[in-house]
Amino acid sequence: MRVLITSIPEPTHVLKLVPLAWALRAAGHEVRIASLPRLTTLVEEAGLTAVPVGRDVEVNRAISADEREEHRRGLPPPYHIAEHGPDDSRWAEDLEAYRLFVRWEFQLQNQPLVGGLVDFCRQWRPDLVLWEPNTYAGPIAARACGARHGRVLFTTDVYGVTHQHFRQRLRTRPGGASDPLADWLGGYCRRYGLDFAKDLVHGEFTVDQSPPSLRLRAPDVDYLPMQYVPYGGRAAVPAWLWQRPSRPRVALTLGLSATEHFGGYTFAVGEVLDALADLDVEIVATVAGATAPAGPVPANVRLTGFAPLHALAPTCAVVVNHGGFGTVSTVARYGVPQLVLPYHFEGPLLAGRLAARGAALVLGPDDVGGAAVRRQVARLLDEEGLRAGAAALRDEILAQPTPAGVVPRLEERVRG
Repeated sequence: MRVLITSIPEPTHVLKLVPLAWALRAAGHEVRIASLPRLTTLVEEAGLTAVPVGRDVEVNRAISADEREEHRRGLPPPYHIAEHGPDDSRWAEDLEAYRLFVRWEFQLQNQPLVGGLVDFCRQWRPDLVLWEPNTYAGPIAARACGARHGRVLFTTDVYGVTHQHFRQRLRTRPGGASDPLADWLGGYCRRYGLDFAKDLVHGEFTVDQSPPSLRLRAPDVDYLPMQYVPYGGRAAVPAWLWQRPSRPRVALTLGLSATEHFGGYTFAVGEVLDALADLDVEIVATVAGATAPAGPVPANVRLTGFAPLHALAPTCAVVVNHGGFGTVSTVARYGVPQLVLPYHFEGPLLAGRLAARGAALVLGPDDVGGAAVRRQVARLLDEEGLRAGAAALRDEILAQPTPAGVVPRLEERVRG
């Protein structure tokens, strides 16, 4: 069958689609990945066929420094509902936040893609379209050419849970308010001669890469579980990673969001490294450039700009990280206890669930400091219960179907 995979031009979102694309290709299916032209090289480096559609435009709206800092605190409105539940006293504010998110995020992200994606699908005639949760151009194009379609999650389903909440509340509350997402998608349906249906919002089905203990699911969505397989882009394993270290290794990796979307980390990296200096460990800190400590670092610290996490994590006794889904899932796959310092989007939610699973400790943005990090790292090194929790989470992940195991279920959906 022919499979089109599509994403807005966010590299980390595309990377999480690659292992399933590989599995489909290895099973003999034709696979294309479509996005704006600036993602073409990323797709080609993964050994896959890119389809550049539309034209590169800067779609991110300018937001204030205060808004950026608010986003550090976890899921922004309205998606905080997925974690904390609805609050009737905030209904009007949450509905307005929902409208703004549709207008300034989904519309801006998808507008450059929709026309070209529909044109390509009508010409190539895919049997299946897979799309990440922000890329509503995917289901529109699938419906326009008669293909089956489904979402592939890159984190827990905060989108599906929140959207179902609003659809349910809008049906039951008086006042005549309508669903902003359905209104916007309905406009594209009319353009292409289609009728709106709820599968445009959450897919005919949804591939979920979260293990059971980290899942967040909407009750009316059809989920296909899939094991998270890490892929972080092209990489080479440095010589110092060829052998296991002579003493426990602690990795410090803080992701790209702090520097790409915000003004930096929420704590002083140098202070944390200094506080860990007296532990009998080897520290690998994947920070570089402007994010690296300004002065000298302790003798037990190795500063490196990048190391492939799927190669680094198995050599570690502890990994300190920012709580991003890809990082958390990669580390968890190898049964390594984590100290999570969450500061962005789903980070606090995932950190809380990891801690509840007994696989991690957590320090919020207001609690991070050198002494606090040292205490928690020492606990993770010493407490057998935390190591056992991390091992149990690893087993939970490995019990999920691999991408290759999901391919037959996708084939069944297309045949059906």
